[in-house]
Amino acid sequence: MAILTVCVNKQRKRKDGCYSVYIRVAHNGKSVYLPTDKVVSGKGLSSSMEVIDPFVLKPLSTQIVNWLDALNRQDISAWNARQVAEFLKNLNEDLVFSDYARKHIDRMIDRGQERNAKNYQLALQHMERYFGTTKVKFAQLTSINVNKWVATLSGTARAKEMYPICIRQIFRAAIDELNDYDNGIIRVKTNPWGKVKIPAADRPNKKAITAEACRAFFAAPLPESKMIDPLPELGRDVAMMSLCLAGMNTIDIFNLCKEDYHGGIIHYKRAKTTRTRTDDAYIEMRVPEVIKPLFEKYRAGEHTDRLFRFCDRFSTSDSFCANVNTGIKQICKAMGMPKEQWYCVYTFRHTWATTAQNDCDATIAEVGFAMNHSHRHTVTRGYVMLDFSPAWRLNEKVIDFIFFSDATSRRMAKEQPEDEGLFRISPKMLIRAAAFFQGKCLANFEDIGYSNIDEVTKALVSQFPADIPNRSMVQFKIVNLDNGKVYVYEHQKGKGF
Repeated sequence: MAILTVCVNKQRKRKDGCYSVYIRVAHNGKSVYLPTDKVVSGKGLSSSMEVIDPFVLKPLSTQIVNWLDALNRQDISAWNARQVAEFLKNLNEDLVFSDYARKHIDRMIDRGQERNAKNYQLALQHMERYFGTTKVKFAQLTSINVNKWVATLSGTARAKEMYPICIRQIFRAAIDELNDYDNGIIRVKTNPWGKVKIPAADRPNKKAITAEACRAFFAAPLPESKMIDPLPELGRDVAMMSLCLAGMNTIDIFNLCKEDYHGGIIHYKRAKTTRTRTDDAYIEMRVPEVIKPLFEKYRAGEHTDRLFRFCDRFSTSDSFCANVNTGIKQICKAMGMPKEQWYCVYTFRHTWATTAQNDCDATIAEVGFAMNHSHRHTVTRGYVMLDFSPAWRLNEKVIDFIFFSDATSRRMAKEQPEDEGLFRISPKMLIRAAAFFQGKCLANFEDIGYSNIDEVTKALVSQFPADIPNRSMVQFKIVNLDNGKVYVYEHQKGKGF
């Protein structure tokens, strides 16, 4: 068993006449000296240079007792004195959360989680700015301090939820890695997250636009530019590619390789969810004819394995996406749109989904399948050799509706102002009328020659059976077949008829 004693170095007397105090760690015939924050004068030493000062011995004796308790929980028979000393130093170390967090983020990057790692990095940087140091310690992360930091994020839409969750995940990883509960080694002594309330992110507004607005955007003249590859042209082309590939994300467009495109079909794994899904978020999408010229326009040369030459101009998918969005916004500005209504590339992903569901009669499940969203039937998907052709057919329907028709989108029809005019009929108009009692049709006809609603009501009532109880309510429905307008009303027997 290791022997721990309080001592001084007899040969190293300080200039002020005092001696620095050490804890000597003796084990397996070797010794290592661990420095402390204590000093003693000659009065605090015995004639044999042993420490006798009670104000030094008391706290260090407590420290030794704690260390011996920790050592008793370990099998240190094969350790040398230096290993024992390192173990004890780590027990007493005031751990720096920032250092561990950076190590955790580096591991995420090594695992290929670059995009998630960026969010973790932003969360750490924000927290460090709040604490005013790049060396935030675990001991500083109390529930009070963390709640105060979270409160500073209240003005954000998404970060107020995302940043605390990122920091909490790092903290939990640290507890799992650094604490050894089996052997009683607790290096991270605080865990504030049970008393931290993380607010929910604001629900984003739907980014989708109507088919009419989509047609107007792609038909708009590009702003003039002296650049060889102007950003508005890039923004329009990539938005077109995303829209016509069932809302494909820019990171997946940027990362496509030549081997991913063959037989007129692109084969890829969605970067956002490939590491969290058992099917690797794999999908195949047939390239529609309308964007094949763009594939040729941006096709990369022989110097790279990438499919498109975007990688020649942009170093990362993030910079590519940012520049695409800048180009889209420049077009919106040139169209005279208010700034708060400007589009981004994600607008066209949302538009594809909305058009597919509202105007092409696709179910939510069909839309999710075509957009490569996670699916609740993950086990079933593991059994089935998937056929992606239903997604291709739906994609073609969306493209035809937006680019090869002038049909009004259902959403636009709903947004039109409601006609508050009176319901009018004339003898030349074809009328369909019916009356209902307890859901049963009492009378109906389809004819012309009626000048007003009272005449229609009278014609229906003439067909009623005589056994309708007095004061009962009867519902009437009149449809003007010439203009499609409908009028519904009810009368009480004995009053209205």
